[in-house]
Amino acid sequence: MIERCTDRARAVLRQAEQDARAAGGGPAGTAHLLLALLADQDPVPGLLEAAGVRPDELRAAAARHTARGAAGLTEADAAALRTIGIDLAAVLARVEESFGPGALAAAPPARRGGPPFSPAAKRALTLARREAARLGHRRVDSGHLLLGLLGEGAGPAALALTEAGADLAGLRGQVAATHRPA
Repeated sequence: MIERCTDRARAVLRQAEQDARAAGGGPAGTAHLLLALLADQDPVPGLLEAAGVRPDELRAAAARHTARGAAGLTEADAAALRTIGIDLAAVLARVEESFGPGALAAAPPARRGGPPFSPAAKRALTLARREAARLGHRRVDSGHLLLGLLGEGAGPAALALTEAGADLAGLRGQVAATHRPA
């Protein structure tokens, strides 16, 4: 996959992998990819801001989902705990406040080659490649990566985007419109 990416998209993938490693060594997930896209200067942050998404809110939401995933917890786990009055985000924040970032992260898996991306991130990367092909592009760029994250739909990146106020369908339309062949 990485060989079919632009230099900018490769940098985003490397940044996501480095961020995941720094957060405890687990695989890079969709939230890591989203945070790496936000760190990129062009065009994703501008597209998100044009869609009414504030970068600071999106970073905070993505960080919450990254911490939750590192602890091996899903959105379903958080919802179940909410039903009995437990705020998972608050618990995770307190644990990390007391014991440091990544305190609940699982031990890193043994590397067997290839980029260490979560299954959801791999799906998003496959969707990004398909989006590039559908739009008539030979290489995957950062906009295609965002389209892949939007297409993945139910992962931490999509949840973070929704929490930050993004209309996923509208954002998808805006990003696709900027990537139409000339």
